[in-house]
Amino acid sequence: MGKTLRTLLTGACGAALALGATAPARAAAPDRHMAWELKDTGTDARFRGLAAVSRATAWAAGTKGTVLLTRDGGTTWRDVSPPGERGLEFRDIEAFDARNAVVLAIGEGEASRILRTEDGGTTWTEAFRNTDPKAFYDCVTFFDRHHGLALGDPVDGRFRLLATDDGGRAWRPLPAAGLPAALSGEAAFAASGQCVVGSGPRDAWIATGGANVSRVLHSTDRGRTWTATEAPLPAGDAARGVFGLAFRDRAHGLAVGGDYRTGQPSPRAAAASGNGGRTWHVATTPPAAYRSGVAWLPHTRTTALAVGPTGSDLTTDGGRTWRTFDTGSYDTVDCAPAATVGAGCWAAGEKGRIARLALRKG
Repeated sequence: MGKTLRTLLTGACGAALALGATAPARAAAPDRHMAWELKDTGTDARFRGLAAVSRATAWAAGTKGTVLLTRDGGTTWRDVSPPGERGLEFRDIEAFDARNAVVLAIGEGEASRILRTEDGGTTWTEAFRNTDPKAFYDCVTFFDRHHGLALGDPVDGRFRLLATDDGGRAWRPLPAAGLPAALSGEAAFAASGQCVVGSGPRDAWIATGGANVSRVLHSTDRGRTWTATEAPLPAGDAARGVFGLAFRDRAHGLAVGGDYRTGQPSPRAAAASGNGGRTWHVATTPPAAYRSGVAWLPHTRTTALAVGPTGSDLTTDGGRTWRTFDTGSYDTVDCAPAATVGAGCWAAGEKGRIARLALRKG
């Protein structure tokens, strides 16, 4: 994200379903059929990077160079932070299983780095270190165990993209000719590890904000070329835009965001697309406030979760309407693709907060 955008976001860090409703979103009573079960992590780090592997296994990455791993459903957490890297700000992590993960650190110049582990965090290898003082990398995604992208904010009017085809062991810049041109003030938000996401073998999307319009950029060739579409989420200054994306396939996507400043309204905090992001439709009953992370529940076609500092919301109609089910503060959410419905969904946020979704009967 741009320097002003990054400054604002850093400052902000301290800081059953209503179908078819058309009235402005209001705070709703929490849904009693699901809830986040907080897990004791033993740290006060803020986790904006999260990778759900299964109901039992999850990774989290955050401030002070912190990386945690659980293999028992959050009962215990191993501190597997890379040694000597307490000064890094981890904002995204992608994991293939309980042993293999890639973590991204944000910051100007050499603060932006990518590290990889192949032994469950016992050892880490630095796979990329940014040497351009103008560049700032925000998030990372993988199409499969081999192919991935890392997104950086615009430099000289164009977004930066790195690609890997060996599981994150080596990264190369993609040719500038195909990289998306940026609008004035436009950048990505390193808020939830969801500013670049992939679905299937070749499709990727980028979420942007900070300009006069919010946009979603789409690539069908693993990031070599892109098209851009305006999104109906709040825009107009460096604090507003699309903060997180989730696609359950190459057609059906959700976008969340708004204005992350405390107390500022976000009347259009969510939108949905059914055509790969070519067009977006704002939710008729959106979340009540800014949301930074979103995830589809596995084995469903219309159910998803959104999270933010003021609460978590549920949709069961593909993003048309949302209902609050928890009022705790979370920055990011992720669901393991192979898990049973809801069983492998996790959320993470400030003050060491990590939780697993619990579904209740009755």
